[in-house]
Amino acid sequence: MEAQELWCEVEKTTEDNGGRLATVTCHGRLVAGTSEAIKATVKPLITDGGRIIVDVGDLQYIDSMGLGALVGLKVSAIGAGYCTLEFKNLSDRLQALLRITNLTDLFKS
Repeated sequence: MEAQELWCEVEKTTEDNGGRLATVTCHGRLVAGTSEAIKATVKPLITDGGRIIVDVGDLQYIDSMGLGALVGLKVSAIGAGYCTLEFKNLSDRLQALLRITNLTDLFKS
């Protein structure tokens, strides 16, 4: 059985307006066995506030648990109220899943 791996790189910078910006670039597979890793990476950034961009362009596969993790993070960011969470480089497959599950509006920036 293939090992399920996910790793995320975080780059923290400051935007031109002085606000915090964190870019999280995800690599690998976002599946049931790895979804906790993305939560552990992004949740502290939500607490810090500012703008968070999650780049999912290098994910080879996302299952329902992975999609659930992304939805949970977006809902957490909305609930926090002092940060924005955006998703970048959504694959055609992921965009189709969002349409099927009526989550497209939630993932709009």
